[in-house]
Amino acid sequence: MSDTPPTPPPASGPPSGKRWHTREDSGIRLDARLRWWHDDEPIQHPRIVELFNSSLHLDDTGRYQLRIGNDWCYVQVEGAAYEVRTVDVTPDERVSVRLSDRTAEALEPSGLGVGAEGVLECQVKGGRARARFSRDAQYQLGELMEQDAQGRLFLRAGQRLLALPASLVLPDV
Repeated sequence: MSDTPPTPPPASGPPSGKRWHTREDSGIRLDARLRWWHDDEPIQHPRIVELFNSSLHLDDTGRYQLRIGNDWCYVQVEGAAYEVRTVDVTPDERVSVRLSDRTAEALEPSGLGVGAEGVLECQVKGGRARARFSRDAQYQLGELMEQDAQGRLFLRAGQRLLALPASLVLPDV
């Protein structure tokens, strides 16, 4: 046996300069350009970004959560919560959007708008959330747009023409 006293366990608490996180205050946020952050540090690893994108859920109270396995926490979302990655025309002549959370849903043309930076956005998740179009998806949607003699905009989905909101003003390119 040694005569030296045992080393005490490390003091409980976060490392110096850090803070403890809770489900309510996770320190995780999604900015208006759809970039993930933790404690004001960018999250850049592509697998973590994809995991967070596919794990983002809107709860019944309108708050966003990350749900990974049995773990979850609330996250701060500063703008659109989802990215429209692809625009398709389905066999039944509907316009469908595929989102960053790996889901697809019918595009509701009346929910289209142009965001503050001139990027197309739309209503998703039953009108409860917004999605920002990626550059590729914005181009794909533009390929479906037509204008009539009166200047009204439509989306062509096969033989169907879907009217776009009169308030939709596209940025000059």
